[in-house]
Amino acid sequence: MGHGWEGAVLKLLRGKDFTLTVTGAEYVTEHYLRVHFTDGGLLAAAGTHPTMWVRVWFSRSGRPHQRAYTLVDPDPAAGTFSLEFALHPGAAGDWARSARPGDTIDATLQGTAFTAPDPLPAQLLVVGDTASLPAVNSLLDAFGPIPATVWLETRHASDERLAVRADPVRHDVRRVPRERAGARLVEEVGSALPGLVKDPSGVYVWIACDTVTTRALAARARSVLTAPRRQIHALGYWRP
Repeated sequence: MGHGWEGAVLKLLRGKDFTLTVTGAEYVTEHYLRVHFTDGGLLAAAGTHPTMWVRVWFSRSGRPHQRAYTLVDPDPAAGTFSLEFALHPGAAGDWARSARPGDTIDATLQGTAFTAPDPLPAQLLVVGDTASLPAVNSLLDAFGPIPATVWLETRHASDERLAVRADPVRHDVRRVPRERAGARLVEEVGSALPGLVKDPSGVYVWIACDTVTTRALAARARSVLTAPRRQIHALGYWRP
């Protein structure tokens, strides 16, 4: 399948194309599906870093359509990783539901990057949802012993079963049902920030929800914490 004008732009930006092969799939919940792949040489070519993601190509009404997914448990030695799909109607969910061992799909590596704060923060604040959960888990793994508060916005009752890679001694995980198009999450995070952060210079804030909610959360964090922009990473993962 050709990648259309988007693929041409990514080529100009030095995006690298790979073919992924499905090795299996498992439902984590009825709304959340993990698909396993061999990587077609991707990890050997690029290495790995926290929150690493790829653009995966699907066909929508006969046209190419790309969506970004965070790598789950990448293993460069084995050349494998998984992708997790928060299921809803659409080309990506339809493909994931029907994926079988031996199926292939194209992926482009372009735009992914992560630079850990230097020096490392004394406190980590993370806000995500089921779409960004793989990145949240990758971030918690990368920051090791640093204390963290994590807000995870959920859509379904079964989302309570989704695993956050948290240590109960160091990590406080707060699950927030999605209400009023993300407004409840913004309110709960905003009201908690003043009491949680004693030293804004030692905090690192990472936010990845839908684009509207992410913008609102980033603005609230900047106003409440008066922290430099480099200490607040905010990226909209999807459009409502």
